Amino acid sequence: MTVSLEVAEGVGTLRLDRPPMNALDIATQDRLKELAEEATRREDVRAVVIYGGEKVFAAGADIKEMQAMDHTAMVLRARALQDAFTAVARIPKPVVAAVTGYALGGGCELALCADFRIAAENVKLGQPEILLGLIPGAGGTQRLARLVGPSRAKDLIFTGRMVKAEEAERIGLVDRIVPAAEVYTQAHAWAAQLAQGPALALRAAKESIDTGLATDIDTGLAVERNWFAGLFATEDRERGMRSFVEEGPGKAKFL
Repeated sequence: MTVSLEVAEGVGTLRLDRPPMNALDIATQDRLKELAEEATRREDVRAVVIYGGEKVFAAGADIKEMQAMDHTAMVLRARALQDAFTAVARIPKPVVAAVTGYALGGGCELALCADFRIAAENVKLGQPEILLGLIPGAGGTQRLARLVGPSRAKDLIFTGRMVKAEEAERIGLVDRIVPAAEVYTQAHAWAAQLAQGPALALRAAKESIDTGLATDIDTGLAVERNWFAGLFATEDRERGMRSFVEEGPGKAKFL
């Protein structure tokens, strides 16, 4: 399989495995969607790591496969392409991308679907589709602009240039830079820590933030308000507040 889901300590690792560069062909996209939906459903998965291995995250789409497609074929495929990445973005649990080597084109777009990005010191990211006479088609024009701002997104997309780790961190494209050998370990540790948290509150926080970014502030505030009030019906809220009162902050144990 080109993508697998392995679960340990409440963390599901979505592992890309299509040597040598993890090119995201149609079969890989479809498998990614299937496993993202499985990670969404599974109660033993409380956080997710997206990982491409020690050498490369994902170097982009399978260009040879795309070259053989005409307009009609891509009209029929484009929605499924976006749906695969959206399935990752909509996992209602904390998601971290462990980015090594190259994350270009679809690889960069996949990293954008995560909530947090931990990158190797030698990483290179970019949206080089313009060099093929194309634009990003798996969410890059939308998620990149929301993450780094429209001007920086246009710079990267208009030029197709690659961004190294230092610049990527400076503009907010990645959140933490670590030695290449530590990328997965640190990503898994981040996810494992959150896997111990209150699952429904984490889901509420993620949905409130993501919905708010995609709509007007009044709608976003309504979503936040409804989730905030709704969490008062949960056992986690009772457990967290009781622990705070009896033991002090930060000591609650959630199921």
